[in-house]
Amino acid sequence: MKRMQNANILVSGVRGLGVEIAKNIILGGVKSVTIHDQGVAEWSDLSSQFYLREEDLGKNRAEVSQPRLAELNSYVPVTSYTGPLSEDFLSNFQVIVLTNCPLEEQLRIGDFCHGKDIKLVVADTKGLFGQLFCDFGDDMVVTDTNGEQPLSAMVSMITKGCPGEVTCLDEARHGFETGDFVSFTEVEGMKELNNCEPMEIKVLGPYTFSIGDTSNFSDYIRGGIVTQVKMPNKISFKSLRTSLLEPEFIITDFGKFDRPGQLHLGFQALHEFRKKHDRFPKPRNQADASEVLALVKDLNEQAAPSLRQEQLNEDVIKELAFQATGNLAPVNAFVGGLAAQEVMKACSGKFMPVTQWLYFDALECLPEENKDALTEENCTPKHCRYDGQIAVFGSDLQDKLSQQKYFLVGAGAIGCELLKNFAMIGLGCGPGGEVAVTDMDTIEKSNLNRQFLFRPWDVTKMKSDTAAAAVKEMNPNIHITSHQDRVGPDTERVYDDDFFESLDGVANALDNVDARMYMDRRCVYYRKPLLESGTLGTKGNIQVVIPFLTESYSSSQDPPEKSIPICTLKNFPNAIEHTLQWARDEFEGLFKQPAENVNQYITDSKFMERTQKLPGTQPLEVLEAVYKSLVTDRPKSWSDCVTWACNHWHTQYSNNIRQLLHNFPPNQKTNSGTLFWSGPKRCPHPLTFDVNNPLHMDYVVAAANLFAQTYGITGTRDRAAIVELLRQVQVPEFTPKSGVRIHISDQELQNANASVDDRRLEELKSSLPSSQQLQEFKMFPVDFEKDDDTNFHMDFIVAASNLRAENYDIPPADRHKSKLIAGKIIPAIATTTAAVVGLVCLELFKVVQGHKQLESYKNGFLNLALPFFGFSEPIACPKNKYYNTEWTLWDRFEVQGIQADGQEMTLREFLAYFQKEHKLEITMLSQGVSMLYSFFMQPAKLKERHDQAMTEIVTRVSKKKIGRHVKALVFELCCNDDNGDDTEVPYVRYTIR
Repeated sequence: MKRMQNANILVSGVRGLGVEIAKNIILGGVKSVTIHDQGVAEWSDLSSQFYLREEDLGKNRAEVSQPRLAELNSYVPVTSYTGPLSEDFLSNFQVIVLTNCPLEEQLRIGDFCHGKDIKLVVADTKGLFGQLFCDFGDDMVVTDTNGEQPLSAMVSMITKGCPGEVTCLDEARHGFETGDFVSFTEVEGMKELNNCEPMEIKVLGPYTFSIGDTSNFSDYIRGGIVTQVKMPNKISFKSLRTSLLEPEFIITDFGKFDRPGQLHLGFQALHEFRKKHDRFPKPRNQADASEVLALVKDLNEQAAPSLRQEQLNEDVIKELAFQATGNLAPVNAFVGGLAAQEVMKACSGKFMPVTQWLYFDALECLPEENKDALTEENCTPKHCRYDGQIAVFGSDLQDKLSQQKYFLVGAGAIGCELLKNFAMIGLGCGPGGEVAVTDMDTIEKSNLNRQFLFRPWDVTKMKSDTAAAAVKEMNPNIHITSHQDRVGPDTERVYDDDFFESLDGVANALDNVDARMYMDRRCVYYRKPLLESGTLGTKGNIQVVIPFLTESYSSSQDPPEKSIPICTLKNFPNAIEHTLQWARDEFEGLFKQPAENVNQYITDSKFMERTQKLPGTQPLEVLEAVYKSLVTDRPKSWSDCVTWACNHWHTQYSNNIRQLLHNFPPNQKTNSGTLFWSGPKRCPHPLTFDVNNPLHMDYVVAAANLFAQTYGITGTRDRAAIVELLRQVQVPEFTPKSGVRIHISDQELQNANASVDDRRLEELKSSLPSSQQLQEFKMFPVDFEKDDDTNFHMDFIVAASNLRAENYDIPPADRHKSKLIAGKIIPAIATTTAAVVGLVCLELFKVVQGHKQLESYKNGFLNLALPFFGFSEPIACPKNKYYNTEWTLWDRFEVQGIQADGQEMTLREFLAYFQKEHKLEITMLSQGVSMLYSFFMQPAKLKERHDQAMTEIVTRVSKKKIGRHVKALVFELCCNDDNGDDTEVPYVRYTIR
């Protein structure tokens, strides 16, 4: 990070690609950025240069863009420069980025940079094509090749020998690879290994590996943690001039393995053409394209054997020529994200650079059929803001884009990038077109380094309103409406049938799986295309969901995250992740769940009945917690809250640890003769409370205030006042008890007799104050919110976790690291977000054109740290069958509930309809969680329902009225065919209005 903050960056060429790169670098945080351009804004720039306006036409691009770029990050000075790129001027920079630059100028600057050890990035886009080149000098040192957390494992044995062999605990594979370097800590006996220089390993198996000579070391006794060490990796780059003739390629699409070599020659031919004619080939001009093809053939004949193409793909070369004046915002976003990440790598030495050429194309975006409709006349400039796009797709697609109605869910990092691209490509910018965006969040300061539509003065404003206003400035023609509603069942009155039926498609920009799956279900029901994407640090993915063609987002899911065993959390933590998860569980168990249970006890007459039906010991645990909240722990004043916090501190960090050590003394051995406290079990020690210890006070201040909040009592941050109250607290004496059962494994916990103490249960029920006595009483559950530094939430988590870490001699974590782990956050970064959204919007071009072939669409995964790119065609929607009728998740039975006579269908008529029309006998019928009919239903109930209207049955069974906004109901069926066999069938859309 320090190296990045000392880097001065030059970005030359501030058309769409250049400004995209500059934006991402500025958000990333470098020492300074200078933007350079000697050209003036043209119509074709407006299709992707989001900081240019129509009134800027004819003005210098760099001078106009500078003040707008400077707003992105107040810590990064941004200046503009419009003079020549002399060697003296270039010497001021650590990294130079060239875009929209003639090849001869690239070579001149490339030679200078390579000789002066200045890092060089060259990037270019032509319509649906992209190019990227990196030269980071002869001695580039990469300190972290993949960006992953170093692996670690617990040691169970180390042999003496040459080489010594290390065996890890068999609870998890070590994950190391031969050639990795590792270091050791906490090894008992063979102490020579502790904190020694990193050692290279050779993997022998999933739990074993060998290290160097250990024959002269002390005997191994027990314990030890082995941790992967990331070693510096030196890479040597060729200069641009040399690499042009002897290129190495990074493959972006393994389905186009031969494409990089073809495009390498094609881009050179475009430079030759430009040099000769002082312009690029005209859109769809056959004579110009033929000349470029002839130039490529000449270059291919002169090329070195390693580069020479056996067969030129003439269609691809001609397409490159046709699109040479094209300027597409999504391609600039993708290549700009990649190029900016390479600049970050050059500055920081973090992550593996592109070595050295990368080419990309998205020709699948062109029309599937009737490509002849793309004529020179259709693609010629119209002197409008979409000229760069019209050069590629013609004016017909522009008209279609302008009339689209799209729903964007989320206005965070991905949402901001999507809105920018929507505005640039003209989505919803014409008659009848519209973009609706919803996000219920407000802008926080931490959003500003990746959600680039927001500025410091927008903090506390609604994201959706601010983002909508920002893109309206970029393209005043966009028809955009902003909402602040969470998508879900609660807002189906807002996002109802009329709303969804009017849409052409949906784009998700969400950060949680539940909301994604909900939107996926809505898109399947309304048969709307869905553009799905997500990022995780340098990783990103995109998925396109097309009605009747692909599977849906919910069709496949990631495997569940590996959870931490309960007994590890409760008694045997060995990593900071364990103590942080324990602290999160403490937060929920102290400040949220008890308050929710108390409120239910007071307001819900069936709470007690429901609680007693819970499995295992849960009824007792719930009622004990309610009793504590209402009787034994209920505070009457702020001082009571401080007393509670102090007593709870002693319970968790002293008493419970003393009890654990009473059950399992430090030197206790197992039946096999090994020490109980060994391997993953770290022997704890109790803590002694001290008002002068800041961590102890952090805990008491946070816990007391949060406890007070749940009772509506006002707290204070005044530490001196809290210390005075603490001096009056009498902490009860604690003596460890015999006979207390502590489970040492989850298996033992499961096997334990989980019977409820009925006597104690009855005692609690009779001791609890009645709900009538508590009519005026209410508790206030606390929902965990990691991003508000004033609410005590993270204060409690950090203190609770680090105190427990101190109990077990685990290195603590600072607030930042704790927040990332506790919130399960991997920060979004601007480069990945830009690249992913670029790919999403390329899929949008296909959706709007109505592409019908599965192979035209691309799902994608990328990891900019490696760098790795993987594209595949989406998975087709699986086909099912009843009788001879094929169906997929996109199909359903359409049933008109209101018949010709105006009367609604009864259950009897509904069952008969399916028997007559589809030869299906319905055996069970449900709506949501409500069972409307089943073959085993009691005869009396069945007789009653047979002649009731379907909506009447739904209302009675669900005990909910059907909203006036609901046009249709969804019924799920279980059916038998005419052989009496169970057969799988689609759902029913039962129209009532």
